[in-house]
Amino acid sequence: MSLLVEALRKKIPAYRDTIKEFGKTHGEKEISKVTVGALLGGQRGVLGLLCDTSLVPPDKGLIIRGIPLMDLVDKLPEETLWLLLTGDLPTAAELKDLQADLDKRSKVPEYVWKMLEAFPKDSHPMAVFNTLILAMERESKFRARYDEGMKKDVYWEPALEDSLDIIAKIHTIGAAVYRWKYDLGPRIDPKPGLDWGANYAHMMGIKDPTGAVARLMRLYMVLHSDHEGGNVSAHTSHCVASALSDPYYAISAGLNGLAGPLHGLANQECLAWLEMVVKQFNGAPTDEQLDKFARETLDSGRVIPGYGHAVLRITDPRFIAFRKFGEKEGLKSDVFKLACQVYDVVPKILQTIQKIKDPWPNVDAMSGSLIYGYGITQAQYYTVMFGVSRALGMCSQLVMSRAWNEPIERPKSMTFEDLKAKVK
Repeated sequence: MSLLVEALRKKIPAYRDTIKEFGKTHGEKEISKVTVGALLGGQRGVLGLLCDTSLVPPDKGLIIRGIPLMDLVDKLPEETLWLLLTGDLPTAAELKDLQADLDKRSKVPEYVWKMLEAFPKDSHPMAVFNTLILAMERESKFRARYDEGMKKDVYWEPALEDSLDIIAKIHTIGAAVYRWKYDLGPRIDPKPGLDWGANYAHMMGIKDPTGAVARLMRLYMVLHSDHEGGNVSAHTSHCVASALSDPYYAISAGLNGLAGPLHGLANQECLAWLEMVVKQFNGAPTDEQLDKFARETLDSGRVIPGYGHAVLRITDPRFIAFRKFGEKEGLKSDVFKLACQVYDVVPKILQTIQKIKDPWPNVDAMSGSLIYGYGITQAQYYTVMFGVSRALGMCSQLVMSRAWNEPIERPKSMTFEDLKAKVK
């Protein structure tokens, strides 16, 4: 038995009992009010999910299990995974045990590679990546145990098994899709002894003489790992898993949501805008030129990509962490420097526009420029990287939902005629 399973077996019974008793005691109390605006606006701000892995207060940004994100920037993705699942950071022995467990699970079935080679080369890398994850559903231990018959209170155990299997392989599959899609040569196997994030960089085959790419990949995987339960990827995965669909189905569903331009695809749009500015001015503009160009963009009815957030009302701590990383590493990329310059110019403009509630940048305003600066220039692939990271959070939320025996999601809908009558 792994140390992670041992830790969860100690915690989960009390966790489950606490939630069950709380529901009995306070089940009739109202915690949220749904307005017509919220209903028609994507239910933004409506409390409707339980998610213990992370929280995003508008005035603070991402907090993982009670720890502010900026206190986790030096942690490994494996440490973050342990924290997401248990609420504690692992000891050295626990971290080593988890890494060894992931190594044992890391071999990707051969049929996955045959499927990869069968795809048309013009397929979108995200569609290829997601399909390969779903194809491994035949390996699901959750489905096998469910078909055999198992007690409800142990659903979390095979859900954890599937989740660890997915996490152990997902970076290998993501790296293989990168090399296949862009004709970068044969697949590169995981390197024994490397941590999860550094191995991802290794398998992508990015030149890394100083180790900066490995450090960036560790940071990227931590920063994008989780963002509470209501974002599209987390919520979609959460909803599918609530039907007791196994983790392969649920993670695949979440990745489908992540592929959209209003979610995981957003950093590509930010990078495209930055590249357009560099091209417009044959390099970095002056602050005055950038101010004029940004105002023209806004006056034309367009937005500055990467500025504003559905929840946050401050500069996204993930933006700050990425910027500090690039500055510390001395990244010379024009696009990265421009992303920093935009931060000094654009919020001042946005603050003068009354209807804009959040003039500050989110993570997408910086992440793409940083990745690009280290040689990963194929922007269409960026969502795959996001998906590799977000699997940590989606899997952790899924395990915890099975741990407390969350029922199937089934919110009630209404017709527009019903809505009009309700308002009257």
